Amino acid sequence: MKIKVKEIQHPTPNIHHPTPIIQLLPMLITNIKSLFGNREKSELLRGKALGEMPSLHNAFIEVKDGIIHDYGKMEDLNVEPQGEIFDAKGKSILPAFCDSHTHIVFAGSREDEFVHKIKGLSYAEIAAKGGGILNSAKRLADTSEDELFEQAMVRVNEVMQLGTGALEIKSGYGLSLEAELKMLRVIRRIKETVHIPVKSTFLGAHAFPEPYKENKEAYIKLIIDEMLPAIADEKLADYIDVFRETGFFDETLSEQVLNAGAKYGLKAKIHANQLNNSGGVQLGIKTNAISVDHLETLGKEEIKLLGENDIISTLLPSAAFFLRMGYPPARELIDAGAAIALATDYNPGSSPSGNIPLLISLACIQMKITPEEAFNAATLNGAFAMEVENEVGSISKGKRANLILTKDIPSLAYMPYAFGSQNIEKVMIKGEWI
Repeated sequence: MKIKVKEIQHPTPNIHHPTPIIQLLPMLITNIKSLFGNREKSELLRGKALGEMPSLHNAFIEVKDGIIHDYGKMEDLNVEPQGEIFDAKGKSILPAFCDSHTHIVFAGSREDEFVHKIKGLSYAEIAAKGGGILNSAKRLADTSEDELFEQAMVRVNEVMQLGTGALEIKSGYGLSLEAELKMLRVIRRIKETVHIPVKSTFLGAHAFPEPYKENKEAYIKLIIDEMLPAIADEKLADYIDVFRETGFFDETLSEQVLNAGAKYGLKAKIHANQLNNSGGVQLGIKTNAISVDHLETLGKEEIKLLGENDIISTLLPSAAFFLRMGYPPARELIDAGAAIALATDYNPGSSPSGNIPLLISLACIQMKITPEEAFNAATLNGAFAMEVENEVGSISKGKRANLILTKDIPSLAYMPYAFGSQNIEKVMIKGEWI
């Protein structure tokens, strides 16, 4: 059997390629112990389907041009390899994670507030003292676009090494025309740099900047009359988001912002029901939002509505963990028929982590969802929450070869069970091991 191998060795490692990458295309991955998440078609998963994880044992995957060309059982393999053969040696493969809620573009860190939390101050009390979102906004305003990009790329490369193969990134630490545009331009540069799907969300309605504390309508006018036209002119955003929360954006102001975004073709996502049961779920349904995210504080009515509507319930358990809050009622949502996704909420104040393997452990341990439900919520349903379900989220022919090769683990459940272990051997992005 003659094997032709095309190798491209990147030169000196840099911020865009933290380690040298060897491009091996096409590639045949053989002797896979378990191939998890193989699907003929992509459907948003709810109820019983969320707990079903299709798998093949003793399997192979064929990758061409960064795309999954074929897969199946080793006993059915009858192709003549044209490129590299990679022997998985009895290790397992999963689709890469799809993180549909992050704030990964930010300046600096906020560990001082972490100490304040330990000493007993609440999220709202820290925000009232000028901390929280306003703290990040001040730091971001003082950081150049290039430096902001370099900082963000360190985090993006880190989460890719941890298995993330699709990413949504929000603005919202700018809170001025210039700074919001700066954030969104950084997100665009990230899109152009990495080989994973990246979605951009405009979150100008994240908090009220200090000059507008007593004139909230004027800030809404700034968002609608200046920010949105400039963002649309440069095509900088895919979605629009709002922090619908007591003490932040009320129902009237939130709806104004979302409706204004819709006029520019920006679909809604909503920070909903994090601190209070404040109507974010109902607003999401009313505005045809793709997802409502957080959902730590839900009543029976909201759970019923989420089970009856197409909207995705994006749960962020690492934020609840970091803030010592109650966790979203995942079990009740699943039993009601809601479509849940899991995401990290990676941000400097309430969830400074993009570690999805740890997130899945938190979901299983604290929210009592099964490993199968958790992995499906963090892959295919996360892809649906970013509208990239035809590109990533499952092992399917024609999708990107964004894959996770595990270490030699006995089962899928072992990954969330052994929450302190690094169970990922390698990550493949668009057909390349990184």
